[in-house]
Amino acid sequence: MVASRRRRWERQARDWPHRDSSRFVAAGGIEWRVQTMGAGPWALLLHGTGASTHSFRDLAPALARDFSVLAVDLPGHGFTGTPASRLMSLRGFAGLVSALCDELHVSPALAAGHSAGAAVLIRMALDGKIAPRGIAALNGALLPLNAPGAMFFKPIARLLAGLPILPALLAYRSESSGRVERLLAGTGSRLDAAGIRFYRQLLADPDHVGAALAMMASWDIETLAGELPRLTVPLALVIGSNDRTISPDEQRRVAQRVPDATIDMQPGLGHLAHEEDPEGTAEILRARFASWVQRTA
Repeated sequence: MVASRRRRWERQARDWPHRDSSRFVAAGGIEWRVQTMGAGPWALLLHGTGASTHSFRDLAPALARDFSVLAVDLPGHGFTGTPASRLMSLRGFAGLVSALCDELHVSPALAAGHSAGAAVLIRMALDGKIAPRGIAALNGALLPLNAPGAMFFKPIARLLAGLPILPALLAYRSESSGRVERLLAGTGSRLDAAGIRFYRQLLADPDHVGAALAMMASWDIETLAGELPRLTVPLALVIGSNDRTISPDEQRRVAQRVPDATIDMQPGLGHLAHEEDPEGTAEILRARFASWVQRTA
């Protein structure tokens, strides 16, 4: 697996964003692809399900003006190795990212996660693995699915993840004309051609697709949702008003559960708001971080 990820990186990712800031690091029993840039206090960036560091291609350098940025491909995603199946859970990811931070001697002052990445950061904070000044949830996936048939989602995901041929079949179908474009449009976001191309490349990789399925099958968001009132770290909910994946109303319910939560709306943007308006997102994060620092000054 490590060899195949390395080979794919060398052969297929020659135009990947910030390739010169990338390297491979062994931690927690897997090999990670990480990106580092900038100077100042550490900012840890975690992407969501099915994405990679490419989703921070513009946000990371915007934050690097004020922070040392660490962005990583989550386990099984992008060009990072896939761990044992028992670690493809929310708590498993939290432990693995913690092992990576320990290996790199990174103690994040700011932690920002998109969608499921926000859940990983909150799990880490609840488990005492990080103690940042605050966490920013960029359209965070922090509550159980609230849609018809949602109770059947996880069993179906487990079934699909256990079919060896399915990831290859889904990857093959993602190459069909317009399929990825329609998938992204369904999030309420509009991406440029480069952003669409990176997602198309990822979703054409069976290993990446298989990891996303395995992650969804093992994700224990119910437990995390029940523990949100225990979160002592300030939480900034950065919300795209046009998010069709996780509704703004759901984000407001999260704010009601967390003792120290704030809301920043991004009008007209969707679930991938940080890709649509990276400079605006960076400005929100800088302002929130400054307010968190001021509290303890």
